[in-house]
Amino acid sequence: MKIVDIRATTVTVPLEAPLRHSNGAHWGRFVRTIVEVETDNGLIGLGELGGGGESAEAAVRGLLPYLRGHDPFQLEAMRFAITNPTASLYNNRTQLHAALEFACLDIIGQHLGVPVHDLLGGRLRDAVPFASYLFFRYPNESTGHGEVRTPDQLAAHALELKAQHGFTVHKLKGGVFPPAYELDCYRALAEAMPGDRLRYDPNAALSVGEARHFAQAITSLPNDYLEDPTWGLNGLRQLRDIGIPLATNTVVVNFEQLATNVRDPAVDVVLLDTTFWGGIRPCVKAAAVCETFQVGVAVHSSGELGIQLATMLHLGAVLPNLSYAADAHYHHLTDDVIAGGKLSYVDGAIAVPEGPGLGVTLDRDRLARYSELYKELGSYPYDRDPGRPGWYPLIPNDRWAQP
Repeated sequence: MKIVDIRATTVTVPLEAPLRHSNGAHWGRFVRTIVEVETDNGLIGLGELGGGGESAEAAVRGLLPYLRGHDPFQLEAMRFAITNPTASLYNNRTQLHAALEFACLDIIGQHLGVPVHDLLGGRLRDAVPFASYLFFRYPNESTGHGEVRTPDQLAAHALELKAQHGFTVHKLKGGVFPPAYELDCYRALAEAMPGDRLRYDPNAALSVGEARHFAQAITSLPNDYLEDPTWGLNGLRQLRDIGIPLATNTVVVNFEQLATNVRDPAVDVVLLDTTFWGGIRPCVKAAAVCETFQVGVAVHSSGELGIQLATMLHLGAVLPNLSYAADAHYHHLTDDVIAGGKLSYVDGAIAVPEGPGLGVTLDRDRLARYSELYKELGSYPYDRDPGRPGWYPLIPNDRWAQP
């Protein structure tokens, strides 16, 4: 079995409302690039990566000369062919490799008639629990609905999601408004849902001092962890005495950084992202290191459609040390490009796909529709805010939006 073609299609799928974060916003939609790897026996494996538009399509297609004739079973050989650590200093292809690895695992699973989780050691759970992912949101441009700006709006939105999807863990993406205001919002969540677990993630926008003050103010609340309250391993180390676990998805995203965190601990929980780490298999390896050194793990979300969500589910299914609910932007989407539409939450969890490979297939009509929508709307700058022209943040930030 050999690879004969690699195709890429960029799509944009609408969100319920624009999502605000510390560096800017998702402007009412996600832009994702869908990757298809075809083999000489007619199998097609699916992959996905974030954003990029035409440049991502060209980058993916540009890897066909590297992989034409390659056996999709030879995953370690592909890793070095695409992401050799010294060659990657000139052309970092980590996320491109991730999409190709997803597709090759999908092909292998289809060829053998088994789900991807069986290729990774077998599933330990039938469904993966998720936290609600709460954002401050602009209202939908078309309907005027969906705004989340005040503590009351945030609590009401969380309660709605809890009723609809069964979430019992709630993560607030902060770093948008002044820390004191977001503290009021976080307390409103705790008051609205007593007994549920909470997380706060300001995307490293706070200074060490601001992060310490925020942590001291929420010590009595049922916190899972503080995620990237300030920037960098050294900054996080200064907060290790606050009494709340520290987590990251920004400063431990490869094995060198993981080794540094093991030797000189800065964070207690590593959020594993199947794209940031370069695939599902690197995440499984990283989770094994974390298991050895008693570092917690969770599954990170980077704005997925159903293909990447499937990789997150297969990853979550096989990790014995998955002690925290996973993240997902997924519930903010209005649709998906996979057959059958969006996967469903039941009691705050999503069932692990059971079909061969990733267990999801493309809806060609949806793919074409959202490809055309991308061509109509184009990309958007993730690190800019449509409501604040000319604005950009500092680290630590002092250019807060005013609620």
